[in-house]
Amino acid sequence: MDLKAVFLGVCLCALAVTYSQAGIPKCCISTKPSVPPRILAKVLRYEVQQSNGACDIAALVLHVKDFRKPICANLKVMNSLLRIQQRRRRSHHK
Repeated sequence: MDLKAVFLGVCLCALAVTYSQAGIPKCCISTKPSVPPRILAKVLRYEVQQSNGACDIAALVLHVKDFRKPICANLKVMNSLLRIQQRRRRSHHK
């Protein structure tokens, strides 16, 4: 087999795994016990990572404005996050 064809095949496979959801899941491997309120105020969205799936630990995955990578926080941070989001919604409705 031609070496160029093999190289092209390997590159295409690597590209497919990198851009597909079927690739290796991105899991939090550790969590921050707390997150400052000024950071929580910038959260655009969040996800709960379950420990019963492909990932080993439960975590709150925070997608923060102007941050390249999400923050992995302890699930206890959710209470503070929800309070801040409620205050923000109330202030926008006034």
